[in-house]
Amino acid sequence: MKNALHRMNPSVKFLAITICMFTMAFFFDPWTPLVFWAGVLVLQFFFSEINWKRWLLFMLPFFVTSFGYFWTTLVFAEDSSGSVVWSIWNLQITETQLNHALSLSFRVLAFSSLSLLFALTTNPVTFILSLMQQLRLSPKIAYGVMVGYQFLPVLKDEFVQIGQAHRLRGAGGEKNTLQRLLGVRRILIPMLAGAVRKAERAAFAMEARGFTGERRSSYFRVISMGKLDIALVSLFLFLLVLSCTHIWWLG
Repeated sequence: MKNALHRMNPSVKFLAITICMFTMAFFFDPWTPLVFWAGVLVLQFFFSEINWKRWLLFMLPFFVTSFGYFWTTLVFAEDSSGSVVWSIWNLQITETQLNHALSLSFRVLAFSSLSLLFALTTNPVTFILSLMQQLRLSPKIAYGVMVGYQFLPVLKDEFVQIGQAHRLRGAGGEKNTLQRLLGVRRILIPMLAGAVRKAERAAFAMEARGFTGERRSSYFRVISMGKLDIALVSLFLFLLVLSCTHIWWLG
């Protein structure tokens, strides 16, 4: 069960995470997103094989963003009602300000953790196939997204190769940051022209192999749903209910 989230049906996982996010958006106290974030970390620890060092690296920008929301809300919040709970220099922090700041911070962490959980436990190709089979996504859109995703590493390599070719020919030696940014267009134009040619070749190849964009009744690789999906969805919903109702049963 350690890799249960990796084996979960991508469409079911996507719908469960989307429901959780939309539900959490209607709660503005600090404890609801905190409890939910802690629950997501527990699920991630027991039911995934995510590399935690990699996870921390991806989460670092969100930690910085969360802290930014926290202190800016404390300093610039319009609603400063309530009793003063903290005073530093000439700044007095009220209970309302603190609750709003913590709510925004924990919400950023909860949403980002959910997004990373989906991204790090889902194969993009399997997700696209699942969207076609379970959610009836149009094959034209699905295969277009899949081909575009496969082109991303190719575009990255071409960007590096074109930049190296320019440097070998004496171009791209600007020291000013603004000049380097403007010089990127010398790389982008040929790279985009090459991308258009590759897209045309991919379209011709798909047509030659009989791709018409019509929906299929059978698939070479079937993405199914089973008891594992039901169990994990139940866990997500239990965590959502627990985080949204903990204030009531705590009194």
